[in-house]
Amino acid sequence: MSQSLLFRRAMVVAALLLAASSSLQPQNGIGASSFDQLESLRAFSRIASVLTSPRCLNCHVPGDSPLQGDAGTPHGMNVKRGPDGRGTPAMRCSNCHQDTNSSQLHAPPGCPDWRLPPPSMRMAWQGLSVGELCRTLKDPAANGNRSLEQLLEHFRNDRIVNWGWAPGPGRTIPPLSHDDFVAEVTRWVKMGSACPPE
Repeated sequence: MSQSLLFRRAMVVAALLLAASSSLQPQNGIGASSFDQLESLRAFSRIASVLTSPRCLNCHVPGDSPLQGDAGTPHGMNVKRGPDGRGTPAMRCSNCHQDTNSSQLHAPPGCPDWRLPPPSMRMAWQGLSVGELCRTLKDPAANGNRSLEQLLEHFRNDRIVNWGWAPGPGRTIPPLSHDDFVAEVTRWVKMGSACPPE
């Protein structure tokens, strides 16, 4: 499934959940848990719109080869993940990816300690449905052994996560601001971290 199709699917789910949750409000405590679940699902649909954007999916790949650009094309020069996520001995990520973005269009983007998740973390999202993505994020075996609170902290402060909102010239940013994204993750966790069935 292409990245653009995943993104469109996440946006449709977001719209449906928004419509459903806006018509259900808890009254006098009745139905509060259902309301919380709908609010959690609504928050995750917005989270998924970010996580299925190219800035996330290009590195959260199931194989050893990262993708690049907004179209998610295979990385040039046959770049591979390597055992620590920082490339192979002869072709480390830092050979081309410096600590800051280049001002030149289509030049390698930059951020300190540029890397992919190491293969041991199994943090691959590409090709997952929104529900599968949600369950993967909650699974410590697939999220870097993080609790939901640690995952929130990762999304809030990790330099590469933050880079996604300042990717350099010629690259789109995720559909939510970073502050809005962190707020949605906070709300998702607070309301019970519900996952869509599919």
